Amino acid sequence: MKSLFNAADNNEFIERIDKLTPSTAALWGKMNAGQMLAHSQTTLKLALGEMKLKRAFIGVIFGKIAKKKLLNGADLDKHLPTFKEARITDERNFQEEKAKLVGLIKRFQKAGPDGLAKDPHPFFGPLTPDEMDRLNTKHLDHHLRQFGV
Repeated sequence: MKSLFNAADNNEFIERIDKLTPSTAALWGKMNAGQMLAHSQTTLKLALGEMKLKRAFIGVIFGKIAKKKLLNGADLDKHLPTFKEARITDERNFQEEKAKLVGLIKRFQKAGPDGLAKDPHPFFGPLTPDEMDRLNTKHLDHHLRQFGV
């Protein structure tokens, strides 16, 4: 499996992002390309400790089961729910959001496993650095595939 900690994989994700344009249409879902770039930043910000959210009650109930399924399963489902802070419905500046996402991807790799936040994920609960990497890698891949790149 690919890893955002791996420089070659990290660069591959950035190359895929570079193929996007503001008019790239989604193959599914409601977001446009700029909104997807902004949305994709949220999980990386959580992993890097740049965003802090309280643990959701539903996550306490179902988070461990969902985490196991997502970590062991194949690609993410096209219609998974998202937490409200990651729902992007307003218009975004494509170039600004692209630059922010690329910067976060680079910072994630540079931080490495020891540089990630220790805070529990708001839904999944405590995550190891490897689990954070796998979930962020899957999440980013999911949304890039959503836009055909």
